[in-house]
Amino acid sequence: MIAVQAQSKQELKISKLEAKIDKIKAAMPNAPEEIKVEMPKAKKVVIPAPVKGASVEGITEYTLGNGMKVLLFPDQTQQTVTVNITYMVGSRHEGYGETGMAHLLEHMVFKGSTKHTDIPKELNEHGARPNGTTSVDRTNYYETFNATEENLKWALDLESDRMVNSFIKKEDLETEYTVVRNEFERGENNPNAVLSQRIVSAGFVWHNYGNSTIGSREDLERVPIDKLQDFYKKYYQPDNAILIVAGKIDPAETLKMVNEYFGGIPRPTRVLSDTYTKEPAQDTERNITLNRAGDVQYLGAMYHVPPGTHEDYAAVDVISDALASAPSGPLYKAMVDTKLASQVFGYARNLKEPGYSYFGAVVPKDKDIAEARNVFLSAIDKAVETGFTQEDVDRAKSQTAKYLGQVARDSEAFSKMLTEFIAQGDWRTFFLFRDAVENVTLEDVNRVAKKYFKSSNRTVGQFIPTEAPDRVNVPEAPNVAELVKDYKGREVEEITEVFEASTENIDSRNTTGKLSNGMEYALLSKGTRGNVVSASMTIRVGTKESLTGIGMTDNLTASMLMRGSKNLNRQAIKDKLGGMESSVSIGGGGNTISVGINTTKAHLSEVLAIVEDVLKNPAFDETEFSNLKTEMKTGLESQENEPMPLAQLVYRKTMSPYPKGDVRYVPSIPEQLEMLEDVTIDGMKDLHSKLYGMSNATVSIVGDFDKEQTLKELETRFGTWNNPTPFVRIASEYLPNPAGGTKIETPDKANSLMLTGINLKMKDTSPEYPAMYIANYLMGGGMLNSRLAVRLRQKDGISYSAGSQFSASSLDETGSFMAYAILAPENSVKAEAAIKEEINKVRSEGFTEEEFTKAKESLLQAHQLSRSKDGELAGKLNGYLYLDRKMSYDADFDKKMNATTLEEVNNVFRKYIDPSKLTLVKAGDFEKKFAEKPAEDSAPAGKVSGAE
Repeated sequence: MIAVQAQSKQELKISKLEAKIDKIKAAMPNAPEEIKVEMPKAKKVVIPAPVKGASVEGITEYTLGNGMKVLLFPDQTQQTVTVNITYMVGSRHEGYGETGMAHLLEHMVFKGSTKHTDIPKELNEHGARPNGTTSVDRTNYYETFNATEENLKWALDLESDRMVNSFIKKEDLETEYTVVRNEFERGENNPNAVLSQRIVSAGFVWHNYGNSTIGSREDLERVPIDKLQDFYKKYYQPDNAILIVAGKIDPAETLKMVNEYFGGIPRPTRVLSDTYTKEPAQDTERNITLNRAGDVQYLGAMYHVPPGTHEDYAAVDVISDALASAPSGPLYKAMVDTKLASQVFGYARNLKEPGYSYFGAVVPKDKDIAEARNVFLSAIDKAVETGFTQEDVDRAKSQTAKYLGQVARDSEAFSKMLTEFIAQGDWRTFFLFRDAVENVTLEDVNRVAKKYFKSSNRTVGQFIPTEAPDRVNVPEAPNVAELVKDYKGREVEEITEVFEASTENIDSRNTTGKLSNGMEYALLSKGTRGNVVSASMTIRVGTKESLTGIGMTDNLTASMLMRGSKNLNRQAIKDKLGGMESSVSIGGGGNTISVGINTTKAHLSEVLAIVEDVLKNPAFDETEFSNLKTEMKTGLESQENEPMPLAQLVYRKTMSPYPKGDVRYVPSIPEQLEMLEDVTIDGMKDLHSKLYGMSNATVSIVGDFDKEQTLKELETRFGTWNNPTPFVRIASEYLPNPAGGTKIETPDKANSLMLTGINLKMKDTSPEYPAMYIANYLMGGGMLNSRLAVRLRQKDGISYSAGSQFSASSLDETGSFMAYAILAPENSVKAEAAIKEEINKVRSEGFTEEEFTKAKESLLQAHQLSRSKDGELAGKLNGYLYLDRKMSYDADFDKKMNATTLEEVNNVFRKYIDPSKLTLVKAGDFEKKFAEKPAEDSAPAGKVSGAE
């Protein structure tokens, strides 16, 4: 890239000389025909070849001449490529007055660079799934896209250009800091998140790990643009970056491209020095109390622990999981089983420098927080003092192995996870951590627990002085280069097949049919990395009459299935699945219950046996039921004054005003709490025995499995289980929505949610559906490049997240369009006016030809990307069984969408989206802390501006 630019400048000089010669000739009529001029020779920039480094389990490292590291991870089973670049800079590197700068810079880098002036637009045009994330030790940016050479070149060009040529302009900062502040305010609405940050901040007195990554509001609002530019120039350089390219790639060609785009970027002359602040040993238990509005109580405790590369860290990770594991962990038994808490959790931060392990509990508001705190801390202390059991250790190790194994089998997810281990000093620390957890012994766990998990090393609340401090000196990170230099890793599994995820190929490989009882199946067997298998199952039960007046019995019945069968209790199920690195999820209510499965070829049969057991033989255990009700009750109570759930609930209720007792009725939170109390074990057993069966069920399986064997197993396990009561689908009805608005007050909440929309009489087979589908994408469906996102986030800078959603039923003539914005309450009038203005602008002027063309290209790429993901494909094939569709439907829809004209899109939008007919719901603190100032075009409370 740099070499080409150098030649272009030389050619420009030559063209200028030639122009001068032409002028000389014109001024000298009698001049000789030829004028000899010594032409300068073009300079050629030579880019050094990359140097190959370590190679572990399919991943190979290279180093470019400018110091940039490159990891190539070919995975031919994918139809996608992920480009992920990590910069070794996070909130740990921020100086005085710079809190939040690393995260703010992450936002600014999306604002454009010299060659890529509109990055959100380009991301949409290439159908990419992008994001950027900032943590304490690193910042990363990634894009996942369809595996084409054009897309890969674009992504490499984008990342290389914005590495050193991002604008970082003052005018962009002025709007973006408001967006970041809005993101900050979203976190401020969550008392548990705030409590966690307060505890960590109190635990780290000097080290930057005590600062939140998003930073302080005051620093965000005052950061000088020159300071932000200096921060960018210092850290966004090739010698501070690690690039990962994973997916369907040719390694040799990809490395050549990487070197072409990145290799010519000069290595900076500045030398980066690592941070050196060390947190001193804590000499006593620290205590803090947080007072602010909320409906549920929380507890938290933090312990200082070694860095992720230390030999003790694997045991710390096991301890953190074992203590809070449900339902057998000491914290769970002491807090949840006794009803002192509805939930407990625990985790350890895998960081470059000495970090922390954190435990928390959600305490219902009717419980004594002092008693809960004593039990909470006593449970930890007792577990540490008496020691863990081998069973505790094995369970925790199994859960970690399951998680790491599942991620490692997905090249996209794995490339993102490696970012966290790169931040520790080297990507190979992932494998060291995986191996270390496997080798952790019971002796290691009990030794490490006594070393770090003591009261003097924790922060929970109030300060308690002591005359004899019991300090813990947490060790420094070891030399990572020494740790990884001889590491070879394990053998890489041989790739069995490269699968083309085209609609034609999917249909040709997909086997469909019915079991004896009518249950439909779709089986698509293909090679996958790690022999992964994804399955999706939908069980259809009941009728409108049989489900009338059941309250929440249907939801809790589905939720109880994975909490134990007559043959396996909840812990046994969890242990068996963990040992097989497999996952099963079951949930739903009303007419449908959904089952999701992620496993491997070797364990598919065993997992199907577990699914059969929990579906047919639920135990409905009294203790598990009681714990579930407490968990759900606490969850509902925590939403009673939260803007997000309240606005969504009121909006749904307004748009779908079904009568009370109807299974489609939308109950308020107080009503849900009443319904929850009314649910009984006998009621769940009765519903299960009368409605559950597989006569109308569908199942799809995608991945590496034996099709013939699996079909026989499906028939044996599910083919004779019939629905006792015939299933009759409950249709959706088109109900015109009321024009007007509702304002919900949520005192002392720094954030608000605005929803506005309209019900549409439309199916996904309607002639106008493709045009409306494109129109929604242009209005608010595209990531940062839609009309609403550009206006509310990019231009006005008042919303962290703004966009629109559109849906239409496949079976009934009913659909909906909704626009949304998350923002500070004081900006709600401005946002309401902006949404209305953008809609009216499209109605009067229409979308442009350029954005229309790019939208279709982006949507087509996004559709292909979705088909390349086995989990998404399994879900689609499952749904298509019930709709009697094949993937050819998708191909036909893409053709219809491609044939849709701009005029059709503009006409459909004008026809269906009328601002005067919109329903609006907004929730936030509009009266007190963030009192709104009336605007000339704003509506009074309870009304939508312009509504009749």
